[in-house]
Order: sequence, then C-alpha cells, then structure tokens
Amino acid sequence: MLRSCTLVLLLLGLTLPLAAQQVAPEVYTLENGMKFLLLPRDTQPNVIAVGWAARVGSVNERPGITGISHFFEHMMFKGTTTIGTSDADRDGMYIREQETVRSKLRATHLDQQYERWKRGEIADPWDQANDTPEMSDMRARLREIQESQKKVIRKNEFDEIYTRLGASGTNAFTSHDLTFYINNVPSNKLELWAWMESDRLQDSVFREFYQERDVVHEERRMRTESTPTGIYQEQFDAMFWQSSPYSWPVIGWTTDLNSYTREQAQDYFETYYSPNNLVGVIVGDFDFDEAYSLIDRYFGRLERGEEPPRVVTLEMPQLAEKRMNVECDCPPQVEVRYHAVPFGHRDEPALEVMAEILNGVTGRLRKSLIEEQRLATSARVIVDSRKYAGSVGFSGECQAGVDPEKLEEAWYGELEKIQSEPVSERELQKIKNQVLASSYRRLADNFSLMIQLGYYEALGDWEYINEFARQLTEVTSEDIQRVAGSYFDPSDRNVGIYRRKASGGGVAATDPLERFAPEPRAMVRQYLTFLPQMPLEQVEEMVRKMESQVAEAPPDFKIAIEFMIEKSRERLSAAEEEN
Repeated sequence: MLRSCTLVLLLLGLTLPLAAQQVAPEVYTLENGMKFLLLPRDTQPNVIAVGWAARVGSVNERPGITGISHFFEHMMFKGTTTIGTSDADRDGMYIREQETVRSKLRATHLDQQYERWKRGEIADPWDQANDTPEMSDMRARLREIQESQKKVIRKNEFDEIYTRLGASGTNAFTSHDLTFYINNVPSNKLELWAWMESDRLQDSVFREFYQERDVVHEERRMRTESTPTGIYQEQFDAMFWQSSPYSWPVIGWTTDLNSYTREQAQDYFETYYSPNNLVGVIVGDFDFDEAYSLIDRYFGRLERGEEPPRVVTLEMPQLAEKRMNVECDCPPQVEVRYHAVPFGHRDEPALEVMAEILNGVTGRLRKSLIEEQRLATSARVIVDSRKYAGSVGFSGECQAGVDPEKLEEAWYGELEKIQSEPVSERELQKIKNQVLASSYRRLADNFSLMIQLGYYEALGDWEYINEFARQLTEVTSEDIQRVAGSYFDPSDRNVGIYRRKASGGGVAATDPLERFAPEPRAMVRQYLTFLPQMPLEQVEEMVRKMESQVAEAPPDFKIAIEFMIEKSRERLSAAEEEN
C-alpha cells in the first residue's frame, strides 16, 4: 500500500489550496459528533470518491510515542474480528500471548539494557546483538507464537474485499496534522464502504502489531536513513522547530518505534479516533437519501468519546540565526527557512502569491538564478502552513562548480528585490489567473476534490476552498511587500548548506534520479520505495491518475511523472509474465 501524504498530494496537484468556483457540499452531523461532507456530482457516472479523516497527526504525539499516528495508518488495514482472520478466538489468544512476552521483553530493554547502555557496556540498548540469553529465549517464544498465528490470519483481506467488489485507490496517508483514509467505490457499493469503515472504527484488531513495527522500521530506513539527505533533513527540522511538536518526523524516532505498546496504542486510538474527531467525505454519483440512511445506520452506532486534548505548545520566537553544514553523497544545495503563519492566517494568501511570483517556469527565480546567473539547476520557495504553525523557505540545487553559499547570497538578492520593489499589476494578475485556472482544473476530478474537502476540514474548515480564492483575488502589491518584509528577518533564518563529500563520494553518474530536480527527485524516490509493495490494481490506478495529469504538470515534474509511469508499467509487465 502507498502510505505517503507527500506523494498523494503531489500527484493530485495540491500545491495551492485554491478554487475558481464555489463548492457547496451538504454538511450532515451525527449525534455522536461525526461530520460528513456530501457532494453529489454526475460528471463521473457510477463512481463515488469516499474517505474519512481523523484530526490527528504527529503534532498530537509526545516524546516516547512519536510515529504512532503513522503506525495507526498501518494498523487500520489489519482488519477486525470478522475481517483478517479465520478464527477470532484463537487469533485473540495469540495476540494476548505475544503481549505477555513483549511486555517482559520491553521491561528488560528499559531497565536492564538501558542501564548497560548508560554504563557504556553496550552501544545500543535495542540492538539484538546485545541481547542477554533470557532475551533471546523471549524472542524465540515470540517467533513460535507468530508462526502459530499465521495459520489463522487472512493476510490483506481488508484490501482484497474492496478490490474484489470493484473498489480502487484504497489508500491512506498521515501528515503532521491529520490521517486520511481514501477510496473509490462503485455507486452501488456505498453500503460496502459504510460497513467496512465503520466496522474498523468500532472493532479494529491490532493484529501483527509488533511485526508491523518492523515494517515501519524498514520504511523509515528506505525513506530516510538510506537516502542522501533524509537524516539531515530530520536534523534540520528538529533545529528549526525549537518548542513546537512539529520538531519530530511523522514516521517517528527509532527508539519510540521500538518501545510503545499495544496498550498505549489502544489509548491513543480511543482518544483520537472517536467519531467526534472524524470527518467523512462522499463526492460523486450517489443519492442523498441513501447516503443519509447508510451514514445513520453504520456510523451512527459509533460511541462519542471525550474531546481530544488540545495542542497548546506554541513555537518560541527565534532570536538568532541557526546554520547546519552537511557533507553528504548529494549534489551541493542550500535551504533557507523562516517561521511564518498557520493554516487560515490572514497573511497566508499574500505569502502564497509571493511564492508563485518567484516560482515556476516563468518565475523570477528560474529567470535569475538558473538562466541568467547560472547558479542553480532548481530553485523554489515553499509556503508550508500547518494547523498550528507554518514556515516559508527557499531551496535550491547548485549548478556544477557553484558553492552553496553563493546561491544563498543570490537568494537574499531576489528577496531584497521583492521587499523593496512593488510587483507590477500585470505580473500580479498573471499569477492570480494561472493559479485560479489550475485550481479550477483540480476540481474536475471527484477523488481530488474529496481529498481537498476532507483535508481542509481536518485542518480547520472545508470552506477554505472557497474563501482562499476570494482572499487571493484581494492580494495587492503592498500586501506582498508587507509579508516579504515581515517574515524574512535574518535573526529568524535557518540555513542548511549541503556539500558533496570531499572524498569524491557522491551520487553516481549512472543514478537515473540524478537528472531530476530535488523536489521531483524526492517524489520519484519515494514512489519507487513503495512501488514493489503496491497491489497490482493500485499500480494500475496510479498509472491512470498520472497519465491524466502529466500533460498539465510543470516541466520539472512532467519528466519525473513520465519516469514513474514507465517504472509502474515495468512492474505490471513483470507480474503478467510471472502469471
């Protein structure tokens, strides 16, 4: 399964949350507090895009359980007492037996192994090479129980039921602020979706809990630790966010992945997956009366929970510049990031318009830094407005022989221009027209619109789709100068300088990803990581979606998407030959 917020959003084109027309879903709220956004559309007959979002992400975690929100994304596909097992009683027995042994093993780690680590006797308290004989015996017992449990587990049954009955795109992603479960179902299978999703909300079984932690460890290794800049990007984020819970990665810290328990997971589930913390979205070819009836029947049976705790720790003001210097197997590059505004802030539209003036094939950064000064192969400003805080930053990759510091200084030059020189009305209107036009196209697809509605409602309010468009048209040249002068203070600057290792190591010239700019390269690398794990029907769905969007993609992304299509087709061809 493809579990990637970044990739899903990139493929759907959700770089700016704008709309060129009014969207008006019916809002229906159950007595248990679960809200639904219902939007019938007949532009894609016989198909409904469906999903539900939990207002929980890594920002809701704490040290000790970082990564647990993302881990739930995996757990929620393991099934229930009726899906995923041939014998619920024996399955439950094996789960309890594993928990007993795991509790003893965890206690040994935290007590005995941590003490050995503090005394300097071992380098890593979680490394199995440092196990005591007693711990080795416990692991052997766990393997015995897991082998027995395999006999009653029906692997991937949750996904297979959907696929067998005509659904596609069954997926999920976790971000810093939310977790979203998404799907496409035939119009006559809306009841199937309502039953399946309410059943796993009411009766999820966290089977293979500890085995799945190993899967997440491998995911972390491939996505972060095995990439040239992954671990450094984590360090940069932790440096940037001083007090905010955005400082840890969505996938979590390694020791936390090792240590949290099923009991902690159950508490977390009951806290954040109660219906009053969820929003459901239905977009497509369906009947209102049928939808109301199914929502009442299935989701209405969920019991309301206590209101989840609020995130109260805000980011402390930064008073001095921070810098990080890196030598890695990567092209020379630079990132300069500043603290900015959260989702829905009144300055967000002006920051977004400013970024679009600088970005794109006709933007100022390409013209100046890439074409005229020949300092960069790519350059971009990214506005990242999250639920409780935000950032705005520049990133660029150097052309051959260019020092990152020179590219950094060139960025300050472009920033000074936009701070001191008013943007012409013609340039401003051109950007507004481009963004509104692309946003209008994004509303044509039910699946994309379903995700936008759920995403923005989980962050704060679905009407952001409509309001942001109005706010965009009201942005003036004075607004752009004002935000450019307000959010780029040198004392608030965080700079990451990346150089190739002096030893000459680096990205091999034969690396097929070297030809892509940094942002699409990250997207491709992430996609190739998950491609071998995807069910074939998921691969086919991704190919169809990419083929429908590749023509409108920016040039840097177009060649990357074409490459992903090619690799996807190779996977499908190989599977066909095997059969």
